[in-house]
Amino acid sequence: MYVLGTAGHVDHGKSTLVKALTGIDPDRLKEEKEREMTTDLGFAWLTLPSGREVSVVDVPGHEQFIKNMLAGVSGFDLALLIVAADEGVQTQTREHLAILNLMQVKQSIVVLTKRDLVDSEWLDLVGAEVEDVLEDTRLAGSPIVPVSAMTGEGIPDLLGALDRLLDKAQPRKDLGRPRLPVDRSFTIAGFGTVVTGTLTDGVLRVGQEIELVPTGKRARIRGLQTHRQPMEEAQPGSRVAVNLSGISHEEIVRGQVLTTPGWLRPTRAADVHLQMIKDSPHPLRHNSVVSLHVGTAETLAKVRLLEAEALEPGQSAWAQLHLGDPQPLVKGDYLVLRSAEYTLGGGRVVDPIAKRHKRAHAPTLERLRVLDRGTESEVSLRALEEMSPVEYQALVQRVHLPEEDARQAVEQLIQESLALTIGQQPLARGALLVTAAWWAALQRKAQGLLAQHHQQHPLRRGISKEELRSRLGLSAQMFPLVFQHLVADGALAEDGVFVRLPDHQPRLSAEQQRVIQDYLRALEATPFSPPTDRALNPDLLNLLVEEAQVVKVSDDVVFAASAYKEMVERIRAHIQAQGKITVAEVRDLFGNSRKYALALMEHLDQKRVTRRLGDDRVLR
Repeated sequence: MYVLGTAGHVDHGKSTLVKALTGIDPDRLKEEKEREMTTDLGFAWLTLPSGREVSVVDVPGHEQFIKNMLAGVSGFDLALLIVAADEGVQTQTREHLAILNLMQVKQSIVVLTKRDLVDSEWLDLVGAEVEDVLEDTRLAGSPIVPVSAMTGEGIPDLLGALDRLLDKAQPRKDLGRPRLPVDRSFTIAGFGTVVTGTLTDGVLRVGQEIELVPTGKRARIRGLQTHRQPMEEAQPGSRVAVNLSGISHEEIVRGQVLTTPGWLRPTRAADVHLQMIKDSPHPLRHNSVVSLHVGTAETLAKVRLLEAEALEPGQSAWAQLHLGDPQPLVKGDYLVLRSAEYTLGGGRVVDPIAKRHKRAHAPTLERLRVLDRGTESEVSLRALEEMSPVEYQALVQRVHLPEEDARQAVEQLIQESLALTIGQQPLARGALLVTAAWWAALQRKAQGLLAQHHQQHPLRRGISKEELRSRLGLSAQMFPLVFQHLVADGALAEDGVFVRLPDHQPRLSAEQQRVIQDYLRALEATPFSPPTDRALNPDLLNLLVEEAQVVKVSDDVVFAASAYKEMVERIRAHIQAQGKITVAEVRDLFGNSRKYALALMEHLDQKRVTRRLGDDRVLR
């Protein structure tokens, strides 16, 4: 399915031509019929001689309604530039042509309407004028077809020309991420909310849940129609009417994007490549505020030029747009910039989720060039450099490539040892991707942290996994995959709840070994009331705790592991026999003082072995 759009000066016969081609009057509003002038988007469709169906979007030609024209042009696959033969090229002809050029509409036909009002010699002059105006634009060399909507002369020639152009047109790719920029929202009695737009990038299906961006409101597709024919599935490139349940049409306005939930994020800053039109009335200066038109949306934007203080008519440059309202932009989207009265220029989105850059920064400009014009692998590597670590599916969405193309690009990066997967092989939706450089840097950082810790605490086995995660700055979701890969690579070793360098082992000097043996003998000499006045170096004590030779139940009280085990078993047995135990009974059970008994029971409460009920303890 393809979308054919009109363009041209007011009163040059766009709507009349559409009606002659389709039998449908695209002027649907009462005021349009009364004034005999198109003020908003109109819609129709036709079947070409080949049998292919084409959607038609008719746009207003008056300068007062240029914003409505811009809401329609983003969905064009092919344009009919309408020029009245009795008037020739006019002001809005040139502006509409500039907009088609900025939006990179690649297929077009120039239609010289009102053929019946002029002679052949005059028609040739108008045709020559049009060729001059099209020179140096994307529409240069477009077929020129004279027609008369009143007599029907030239209509068969125009239909044949449309078929020949569409024979060479490339259908829209299905990227698996449907977007429908909304151009109308209304209600139909008995059906409810209906929105219309041109579907790009994916498929919509009846019953599917959708999200409206940027509001985030959700609904469900109740029905789909194209050209008033119901369907279960709408394809990319088609004009679609979507009947929604669970939302009121007042909650939906032109400019919102209907899509599948969860992937399309609104942004307030985007990197773009701008092109000024030659007829721009003035330069575009750094930090200028302009009107931004993208998809069917309009918002204000501040333009940060990254290469110069001003962009003269006809020039191009890199820039960053800061948006007044967040917009759901995607890499490759085309946009138009206007002042209050004039079209200034436009461009394409290169990075829709942009960070603030230094101006005139050579690495930034080179990065933008690669993102814009690089190969699939180059673009994927740049995105991966910025996003590592990132789930594979999120990377696919960011580079805006068909999934198969993105997969091939990432597999090439892996084969060239520029990237690697963490946790899952082969590539899958949940696979975690990083660049090889990021991975090497992470290994160095992790090993550096552990080396520093071992140097400061040579008697400790290592640091906890949670401390390592925090110091590496990784999310709790990603850390387990990254950690296991670090262990598998031999960069570090897992030691129970601790992490250490593979070759690290606590090493005791002869003096330290003697101190530990003396300390353990002292604990074992009076196992249930060990001395509390023999302070041990904290690192030595931690080592004994980690090696499970002792159990520290409070700041002052430490039991030998064998004594602790016996005490816990006897306390359990007492409670199982008696139903409960008190601190006093613990003291009497082991013949020690209340200090030891209380410290032990509070420790068991904390470990959830026992639970306190008043003065009693019971088993949990």
